[in-house]
Amino acid sequence: MKALQAAFVLPVLVHAFPQASSSASSSTATAPASTTSSTPVVTSTPQPSFALNATLPSQAALPPKQAWCPSDIFCAGELLQTLNIAEPYADSKTIVDKPTNKSSQAVLNDFNAIAAPGLTAITENSIVTFLGQDFRGEGLELEAQNLTNFNPNPAFLNNVTDPVMKAWTQTVHGYWTSLIRGTNASALCREGNSTTCESTLIPLNHTFVVPGGRFREQYYWDSYWIIEGLIKSELLSVANDTLQNFMDELDTIGFIPNGGRIYYLARSQPPLFIHMLSNYVAASNDTSILTRALPLAEKELAWWADNRSLNVTSPYTNNTHFVARYSVNNSAPRPESYLADYLVTNGPDLTTAYTEQEQADLYAELASGAETGWDYSSRFAKQPLLNITNNTPALRTLNIRANIPVDLNSILYRARLLLADLYEQSASSPTALLATPTSTSSVAFPTGTGSPASRAAFHRSVAADIKSAILDLFWDPTRVAFYDFNTTANARGTAFTAATFYPLWNGITPPEILSNATAAQAFFSSVNMVLNRYNGTFPVTFLTTGLQWDAPNAWPPHQYIIVQALQSLPSNITSGAFPTPPSNQSTFALVPNGQIPLSETELPVQSIEGGGNVTATSGPDVDINAGNGTVFNGGNSTSGEGWRDTMVRELTNRFMSSAFCSWYVSGGSLPGLLSPLPADELLPGAAGLSGLMFEKFSINDVSSAGRGGEYTVQAGFGWTNGVVLFLAGELGQIIARPSCPTLVSTAASNSSSGSGGSGSSGGGSSSGAESLRGSLGFESLRWSVMAILGLMLVTHLLL
Repeated sequence: MKALQAAFVLPVLVHAFPQASSSASSSTATAPASTTSSTPVVTSTPQPSFALNATLPSQAALPPKQAWCPSDIFCAGELLQTLNIAEPYADSKTIVDKPTNKSSQAVLNDFNAIAAPGLTAITENSIVTFLGQDFRGEGLELEAQNLTNFNPNPAFLNNVTDPVMKAWTQTVHGYWTSLIRGTNASALCREGNSTTCESTLIPLNHTFVVPGGRFREQYYWDSYWIIEGLIKSELLSVANDTLQNFMDELDTIGFIPNGGRIYYLARSQPPLFIHMLSNYVAASNDTSILTRALPLAEKELAWWADNRSLNVTSPYTNNTHFVARYSVNNSAPRPESYLADYLVTNGPDLTTAYTEQEQADLYAELASGAETGWDYSSRFAKQPLLNITNNTPALRTLNIRANIPVDLNSILYRARLLLADLYEQSASSPTALLATPTSTSSVAFPTGTGSPASRAAFHRSVAADIKSAILDLFWDPTRVAFYDFNTTANARGTAFTAATFYPLWNGITPPEILSNATAAQAFFSSVNMVLNRYNGTFPVTFLTTGLQWDAPNAWPPHQYIIVQALQSLPSNITSGAFPTPPSNQSTFALVPNGQIPLSETELPVQSIEGGGNVTATSGPDVDINAGNGTVFNGGNSTSGEGWRDTMVRELTNRFMSSAFCSWYVSGGSLPGLLSPLPADELLPGAAGLSGLMFEKFSINDVSSAGRGGEYTVQAGFGWTNGVVLFLAGELGQIIARPSCPTLVSTAASNSSSGSGGSGSSGGGSSSGAESLRGSLGFESLRWSVMAILGLMLVTHLLL
């Protein structure tokens, strides 16, 4: 099949308006501007990969119908598979987010009419016409909401001392007004009645924040960082509404699905509901929510215990532990990623066809990968396939259901402790808490009467068991890191990932670290290496595979988690400076042997202007950002600062630099403080934009978004905004204005030196490597923005 054309997806405000007529054009239909935002509605029109008179290629046999997804239009079946084979859009999700404008039966009749001569006789034009006549614009069941209680000057802004960063953070705070949504009742298909139309939306009763771009509905784990930002923005009512939506889903569905569409009903996401609830109660003192929330929090934990947990006997201690994993019951392509999944099991590059069972197993792995939130990563592959860009082979070796993830179990550990704390805070009487769901698991509180104190004690006991499992199965004191446990190998894995920091974030610190500053430094040595060696932020892994949860991508939630993991360390082991490498060696020499399963020369390289890379692959010359007391774009060092606080400051500033600089070079400006860049210094195609917030960033540079994966980089972006606002509120006094690279060829020679990032020239102390800094990541930056803006053709991940 031909390559798909990438289309830029702006954060949208959704209103019901007539869809543009069907066309082979890639133009968009734009609704009138909303009073709540200047962001337009963008509805896709077909961008066929084939000539309109071309007939569709042959297709593989249909997968089984899925009991959890019974729609004949939007779930696995002949209609959905045929539409995806036609490739009318760059993104399969566009198809399943379009409500029909006819009854379900009328749509099926129309499809059967064009399919009557045979599937291979269907033309591309007939598919384009069918989509235009039978479907409306994607996402029209949702609409923008007014934030009536929006405060343009929340108190947390006073913590940000740099005037430019304060004004920019205030701008980010304002982005909530363009990401707030509610259900558009006038555009809904009647529930339980497919005679009017059919849609995949799960209607929600309360407002919520969407991540942005293609993610136009509420999502589970994204909402944790969104709520962190909403709390700083004093939008507690929206945080409450978000929690109420999740409680509605627990009430009616029995668990919290991945997102607000029926095609997510087979899977969840990292279970952060109780974390969100706890943070909301702590910020608002609203304990009244607990009367409803506590029984539903029990229901959440019971679902994970009953559906995603198993006993594992440790090969290290012979103790048996009850632990959780991601494991989705699914035997068909995911509707929202149908073509991508279809090509994993039916791609033209396959030399030996998969059996039906092998296909079903792969589809289960792909869905389980989506449940992890890390879709996808070499972390879960049997064969990581180092340094490749076609990630299809890696997806064919996914082994997620046999993987016991350290991050998931760390989250569940903390959820138990937080729930215990909430019981102790609850003013509810025991009789108000009798709705504990029935569960077959020994880690669910017995059904019946139980005082808040007894329930708290029960969850603390379960948490202690989970902690024992984490330290037994996942902690490797020799490599000084946490690793997933693989039940196939009956051993810890070798993949070093950002998941190693989840236990400390959730309150589990190995005794070796608590008692030994050297061990604590060894645990965070990879962070020290990234800050000194690379221009960007901490990556998911150090493997470059083409998968979006691998290098070079660095995700906002992970920077948040690492900062909080650092802050969890006690002061008695974090004073003094971080060790320096031995003579003629780089900071890689400080990483414990085997912690990162790569040699130094196999690590990702740091790119420079013109598409080249840092010449050195080892030795002190690769640490291009090392300075006197700080790193490039690491903020200002202070006298007496211990190594933990230094690393918190440097990583916080590096992340803020990534978010700020990519916003600035995509058209951002601040009246009276920061003039817009000239057109020739903007990202290609960014003229007319006013700054974008991206979902992911890069280890290599601070002025581009991440790349790779199933879809083009998305803008909006909920969890990025949330992390920016959280860090600004908590650490605003240490945030300095970054030094952003320019896109002009003289950038290297014009780079400024400084000692900490304040002012327009800041960003780090000068060194012989300064010329590398001002031009960092130019080609990768150009690539990411061209892809985002749809100004070039990119190859679909599986084609």
